[in-house]
Amino acid sequence: MRRAAREGVALSRRSMLMAAAASLAVPGAARAQDSWPPVFEAGRSQFTVVRPRALMPQLRLQDVHGKDVIVTAKPGHITLVNFWATWCAACKLDLPMLASLAGARPNRLDIVAICTDTKDLRKIRAFLGGLAVQYLACHADSYGAAAEASTTTFSLVGMPITYLVGTSGRVEGYITGAPDWLSPAGARLLQFYREQG
Repeated sequence: MRRAAREGVALSRRSMLMAAAASLAVPGAARAQDSWPPVFEAGRSQFTVVRPRALMPQLRLQDVHGKDVIVTAKPGHITLVNFWATWCAACKLDLPMLASLAGARPNRLDIVAICTDTKDLRKIRAFLGGLAVQYLACHADSYGAAAEASTTTFSLVGMPITYLVGTSGRVEGYITGAPDWLSPAGARLLQFYREQG
């Protein structure tokens, strides 16, 4: 019984020493954590920070009705740049989620969805016709601007993939799959980048 009591005291002292060391480390750890984005996951994918942080290029695209559009990051806004394809099953989940986010009209957030596999606007409209995407700005890469940017700025490491461009116009990171942007974790990530300078 005395041995058990001694082990309890030793454990207690060890716990106190560890707690003291942890309390000394917390202020620095809190500062480091404040400069790193919160965890945001989708299935087996997680938001991945990219470095160096390249400036988002201007993208000359067409909307689904054939009107030319120049897409660029607006100062002070976050931009989600989503790449999808008509052959992609996960895109059928991802695009409506992004449309729901757009429909919620979040503060200082722009969303653009770019079809990567075809320039055929009828095929794109047919694919989108069966999805709830009325609030989402969908585009075709009719001039190859997104394809060119995918070799320098937006690597297409999965499909669908969404890049987050921060308020300074620089690409901060990406997530593949169909994440729930309306979840508390999604809201925390967006708020984190709204607060970055």
